[in-house]
Amino acid sequence: MPNAPLMPMATAVWLVENTTLTFKQIADFCNLHEVEVQGIADGEVAKGIVGYNPINSGQLTREEIELSSKDKNRLLKINNYDVEISDNNKKIKKYVPLSKRQDKPDSALWLIKQHSILKDSQIARLVGVTKNSVSAIRNKSYWNFNNLNPKDPVAMGLFTQKELAEAIEKANRRVKRENKEKEKLKSNL
Repeated sequence: MPNAPLMPMATAVWLVENTTLTFKQIADFCNLHEVEVQGIADGEVAKGIVGYNPINSGQLTREEIELSSKDKNRLLKINNYDVEISDNNKKIKKYVPLSKRQDKPDSALWLIKQHSILKDSQIARLVGVTKNSVSAIRNKSYWNFNNLNPKDPVAMGLFTQKELAEAIEKANRRVKRENKEKEKLKSNL
């Protein structure tokens, strides 16, 4: 049902009550059977369902309904909108409870082992520790290194999989750029 309206039964109830469209037109638009729409009109189907106005929700226009009301063979066309969903909370750092703070060095160790391509600064930014701590963990000189156990930071909720994927993608671009520069230097010699 790619072009079905939101809440098709409630939309059909509203269309039956508020328009002069045929049962077939309403059934085709709402992806219902014509008999169901007739049952709605007779009060046998969809008892207690409140009608949902497709005009207010932007799924139909009044003009579209009027055109189809005049021509009984014309099908209703749903308005399709591409909605862009933005991530507004990107800059907001959430509070990390004390119980999870001790997991940060473990997460940094996991990232170092699993994604060695990431720079210390990227790991520090993702996990929420200092760059010096990440460097110390990488060099095995961290004060508590022997007690660290690598733990997946995404599974522990320190950041999202999307943020990790973006950091890895950025690191891959950096490595490619550095390799191109090395190749240029070799070809110039």
